[in-house]
Amino acid sequence: MIYNFQNITVLGAGKSGVGAAILASKQNLNVVVYNDSNITEENINLLNNYGVKWYTQDYTSSDILDNNLLVISPGILDNHPVVKHFEEKSKPVISEIEFASYFCDAKKICITGTNGKTTTTLMVTHILEKAGLSVKAVGNIGESYSLSVALEKFDYYVIELSSFQLDRMYEFKADISIILNISSDHLDRYNNDFTKYSQSKFRISQNMLSGDHLVYNHDDHVISTWISSQSKKLYQSHPISIKEQLMKGSWLEKEQIQININNKKTTIMSIHQLAQKGKHNLFNSMAAGVAARVLDIRKEIIRESLSDFQNVEHRLEEVTKIHGINFINDSKATNVNSTWYALESMQQPTIWIVGGVDKGNDYSVLEGLVKQKVLGIVCLGKDNSKIKEAFSSIVESFFEASSADQAVQISYRIAKKGYNVLLSPACASFDLFKSYEDRGHQFKSAVRSL
Repeated sequence: MIYNFQNITVLGAGKSGVGAAILASKQNLNVVVYNDSNITEENINLLNNYGVKWYTQDYTSSDILDNNLLVISPGILDNHPVVKHFEEKSKPVISEIEFASYFCDAKKICITGTNGKTTTTLMVTHILEKAGLSVKAVGNIGESYSLSVALEKFDYYVIELSSFQLDRMYEFKADISIILNISSDHLDRYNNDFTKYSQSKFRISQNMLSGDHLVYNHDDHVISTWISSQSKKLYQSHPISIKEQLMKGSWLEKEQIQININNKKTTIMSIHQLAQKGKHNLFNSMAAGVAARVLDIRKEIIRESLSDFQNVEHRLEEVTKIHGINFINDSKATNVNSTWYALESMQQPTIWIVGGVDKGNDYSVLEGLVKQKVLGIVCLGKDNSKIKEAFSSIVESFFEASSADQAVQISYRIAKKGYNVLLSPACASFDLFKSYEDRGHQFKSAVRSL
């Protein structure tokens, strides 16, 4: 543990911040929580139950500013006044994940990437559970790592890590790291500097030693270029490819997944046995399989786990079929890259529901898939001008909706038996909905009301 601290400020009172505060309290540290806006009643009760002092709206109290360590939640920006104050005083600012790791001796399997993090995190967890291991999924997936360390005991943690969390991690070390892919997302946080964003992702390998393992996407040019530039890497590396046959890691031979760890080559299963379809889920499954083989989990358990795995809600979630029309909820696709994977996995003609708060999207990368797979577009957002400009000349059936119910009604009217209706917005949700979860729930409710 690098820092000698006793008095801690936690910035942010969501799941991450409250978890960190409770962990600090359980470790008999002096801790105070500050949140810019009102704290939920549930979290106030949690903080009060553990005797944690909290403040909202006014951060100028000496209780907040005079402590010697600042623990921040993932959504906190670098220019926040409390962050700037601590940095000006040369006092450390760390992430909740970093803080929790100081008090955790469990094995840590860490997963990052622009897309597929949550699915792969749950896949790895599912395999380990089937193998009878004591394991929990935490981090960006929505479960507080700190709170679990404070109140529970597991032998393994599978930790989904966003770039925001990785930015403030210094001494943290993973036992197994997985880098899935890197493409443009959240560049506003990095002043539109893709290099800074990608370097944040690569921090997942920091501090790893000879007994540790890095699983990475050999087919991703950004990742493979970075791997090639690493002249001094102590950890063991395991490339994964769905395009090339490799000598180690994981690859395909005649549609069979192969894994070679420590010169032990194993045929795991046919790609047609996988529960999750699409090239992106093929890669996610292979990455999860490699992590499991590193832990010497038997291929039979891996095969069974990957063939019955059920994905997270709002990620290519099949809602129901009505008169032969398949409704799919992919509300979690809040960027173009996620939607690319969703469209790529569609095997039937598709009515595509798209739109929301645009994050500087470049829709041109979707043109080929839209021409090939999409027969109708329903825009679900307040400002659909960029989507119109990108696709109105490609797709003849083009509609606009101002609610999930209206979008579902239009899609149902224009779809035919054997079609998919895919909600994969490629945009944030905050113009018409509280969150992507709210958008997905409203979509599912509208479908079930047909």
